[in-house]
Amino acid sequence: MNKSVSVAAGAHRQFDSIKTLALVADTHGLLRDSVTEALRRFDLIVHAGDVGPRSLLQSLESIAPVVAVRGNVDNELACLAPTELISVNGQLIYVLHDLIQLDLDPVTAGIAMVVSGHSHQPKIDRRRGVLYVNPGSIGPRRFRLPVSFAKVACDEREFVVELVHLEEGSSR
Repeated sequence: MNKSVSVAAGAHRQFDSIKTLALVADTHGLLRDSVTEALRRFDLIVHAGDVGPRSLLQSLESIAPVVAVRGNVDNELACLAPTELISVNGQLIYVLHDLIQLDLDPVTAGIAMVVSGHSHQPKIDRRRGVLYVNPGSIGPRRFRLPVSFAKVACDEREFVVELVHLEEGSSR
């Protein structure tokens, strides 16, 4: 783990007065109508990589502000950073595509939540006080895994995270 407390003190984007946050990943170019509709009620969308074409990112940006990182198949989106550190209502969130690539200690860095994708397997875990969230995939169905994302209620003290499973529905 190379990065330390300096990560928390460094430059990051700040989002204040956020009530609800959507965590998504692994769209792989597919944005279902049901997903688009579900995301309309969120103040901010965080995408943990494998977006697909730039047009998909633009579609998400038409719904709400988006923070996105580059996934392992995002060759067209070299402009995206491999990681992002953001502050939501004063709490730090670290975003990367593949959790195996995590190269910092979130506890030492003061990070409240780590968001990753890649596996398409939705999961919420808490370790040493840090939330680790993989929202699953809202893109093409893989194996028997659900089409899912995570919704985050942002209150003053902590993030409350819940997985949302969607029917496959139609695509755009």
